[in-house]
Amino acid sequence: MTDSIAQFCPESEAARLRGLYGHLSGAALLDALVANDLGGKIMLSSSFGAESAVLLDMVAEVDPTIPVIFLDTRRLFGETLRYQKTLTDHFGLEDVRIINPDDGVLLRLDPDDMLFNQDPDKCCHIRKVEPLDKFMNKMGNLGFRAWITGRKNFQAATRSGLQTIEADTDFIKINPLADWTGEDIKQAFLAKNLPPHPLVANGFKSIGCMPCTSRVAEGADPRSGRWAGKAKTECGIHMRRPSGLASSI
Repeated sequence: MTDSIAQFCPESEAARLRGLYGHLSGAALLDALVANDLGGKIMLSSSFGAESAVLLDMVAEVDPTIPVIFLDTRRLFGETLRYQKTLTDHFGLEDVRIINPDDGVLLRLDPDDMLFNQDPDKCCHIRKVEPLDKFMNKMGNLGFRAWITGRKNFQAATRSGLQTIEADTDFIKINPLADWTGEDIKQAFLAKNLPPHPLVANGFKSIGCMPCTSRVAEGADPRSGRWAGKAKTECGIHMRRPSGLASSI
């Protein structure tokens, strides 16, 4: 990490920003942060999944040049890949950056594309965590300090108590929808006539990689269809790791 990043303290900066903007959420939070503190230093990671259009719409209205990071694991649904292009055009997003896992690592550690069944944590690591860490490390060296996510308290027990502004290793994480409910998301789609992910109508409430995503029963935890039947609820992207981000495999 560079000296400038080493001097940046996410914990103290997150606390400062919470003092100024902790009472805000949604578009009001993003607008205030970009206008006053984080303009040119903030990015968004998006799965272009079931609920992603709400946050992408907010970001596009605040500043369509904010970098949007889309992680193509090479195991996504074709519908998700097409939806990414649909939303990019619909919102006029000007800087969508698509990143992929390392082909050499996949060939070495998952040559038959079946690692998800044998070791889902390792599969997530090489297809999601590792490539995103490396990319975020580069963005940090370019002066980016904040990372917008679409996580929400209602999604799962692992996300309850989520703050709208939090520290995460080398960055501040901004969670504009942390206090939103499922009904809030539904109403936002209706109010803005946002394009839905094509798989939602087929019972997919939370959409990740194709082998590890299944339909969700009506009224069930939206993320219960992710890694169903396994003691796994998160891919690892949003779990804090040692400073410096990029690890080695």
